[in-house]
Amino acid sequence: VYITPIVKFIVAFAALMTIDRNIGYMELVSSTPVALILGLLCAILPVGGTIFIAAVVILADMYALSIEVCLVALLLFVLIYFIYFRFAPRQGMGVLLTPICFRLNIPYVIPVGMGLLEEAYSVFAVICGTVVYFFLDGVRQNEKLLGSAAEESAEANSKIVVALNQLLGNKEMYLVLGIMAVTLIIVYLIRRMSIANAWQIAIASGILFETIGLIAGYMLLGISGKTVSVLVGNVISLLIAFVIQFLFFNLDYSRTERLQFEDDEYYYYVKAVPKAVVSGTNKQVKRFSGKDEKERLTKKRFAEEMDIDEELLD
Repeated sequence: VYITPIVKFIVAFAALMTIDRNIGYMELVSSTPVALILGLLCAILPVGGTIFIAAVVILADMYALSIEVCLVALLLFVLIYFIYFRFAPRQGMGVLLTPICFRLNIPYVIPVGMGLLEEAYSVFAVICGTVVYFFLDGVRQNEKLLGSAAEESAEANSKIVVALNQLLGNKEMYLVLGIMAVTLIIVYLIRRMSIANAWQIAIASGILFETIGLIAGYMLLGISGKTVSVLVGNVISLLIAFVIQFLFFNLDYSRTERLQFEDDEYYYYVKAVPKAVVSGTNKQVKRFSGKDEKERLTKKRFAEEMDIDEELLD
């Protein structure tokens, strides 16, 4: 009741502040008070409502920069709308958290975390968030060119070409999309296996695949200066993934039991792994004698608590 709205507010506020700090071209909506108000509104809305508000803010910023870029962004959001609501309507947090983690240089935790906690179709949410990030990052890097006044139709068309090229011609985006999608599937498949320490193996496999795949991919594309950030980001993502595992799937494999039973139609073979939780016993001490009158349990009070006739205790 209380935690969910708080988490939704934090994610929405972080997403809106990320937008404001990177592409805040319209001053009317790009301020901390506006982000705070919209974040509070998002706390009581479904996650889909938060995505809609973030999209509107982005479109307003794109319009302040260039009408042509705004049209391309609108086309992109319409495409994402059909992909998101068709394949992953309940994975809105993945769409919002992916660009945020990219700005924090730890996007590698998203496919691992989603693979641990969600279903395989959450890969579409990761794809949507990744595409939005690379598009907005490309616009930010070319803001001077895209923000210049278009005196002729040819210049306006060139802006559309530049904006579209942030999607269609971005080889790094395709590399990251492929690696993150495959990582999510690997983590999802391994963590569902009936093997000891499945989540730990899934985490290690996902992080290792991401690290090797991205470094090798950047080398093939000739993109330099990414190795250190990939290594550091994956190490941080590894630690976060193990925190997720501790919070949601902390098992004690030393007490694993295998059960077998049957009914009229089937034999059942069950592997039971208990959670690593120490449950305390709830002890109640009744005092029949004591120094204080309040501590002493009299015959009358004992009969009242046990709901029996006092005469039976004579």
